[in-house]
Amino acid sequence: TNKTPQEKYIEKYAPLAVSEMYRSGVPASITLAQGLLESGNGQSELARMSNNHFGIKCHNNWKGGKVYYDDDAKGECFRKYSHPAESYRDHSDFLRFRDRYKFLFDYRVTDYKAWAHGLKKAGYATDSSYPQKLIRLIEEYELYKYDVIAEDRTRPESPAQIEKVEPLSDKQSETFHFALSAQVYSINGVPFVYSVEGESYASIAARYNLFHKEILR
Repeated sequence: TNKTPQEKYIEKYAPLAVSEMYRSGVPASITLAQGLLESGNGQSELARMSNNHFGIKCHNNWKGGKVYYDDDAKGECFRKYSHPAESYRDHSDFLRFRDRYKFLFDYRVTDYKAWAHGLKKAGYATDSSYPQKLIRLIEEYELYKYDVIAEDRTRPESPAQIEKVEPLSDKQSETFHFALSAQVYSINGVPFVYSVEGESYASIAARYNLFHKEILR
């Protein structure tokens, strides 16, 4: 049978959404539902021409490519990416490293309803029915099945939990064990990672599934 545009989108981008879930902690079902909704199943002009699947606007700190469309106001600036994977990664980081979304990561990764309502509460969308639209997509296409964490993998701790960790004194020592789900830490809202002797910027970037330029920035 012929697949619907929604089914084609899910089949194509589910691996990216799952990968991002392990890297950032954002449920794959939420990422996919937002992608479907925001990009018109990948068919919007913003998605097709600029690889922007989540309608993320430039904001003040954006240094990448830009494109302009009429949205809430005329000629608004949106982020332009060279590949959809960059859009997915940016969407995850947008949620994880902005203060107003931090509380979302205290929800279980399988609680897609809490995440959907939490996104609206945090101001992600102005549409009052935004949570219901996400939940309907998740349940209609059974996107929740992508939220099951493999037994040998864990998602990162929530930003709130990371910030509760006290810095070590000079007299204390620490041993680091790097797993597949390499951890990103945060102090005063600034994300950082630990490296070990002999590593290069390129090897750190590869280990954390980041671009070289992201580590340098």
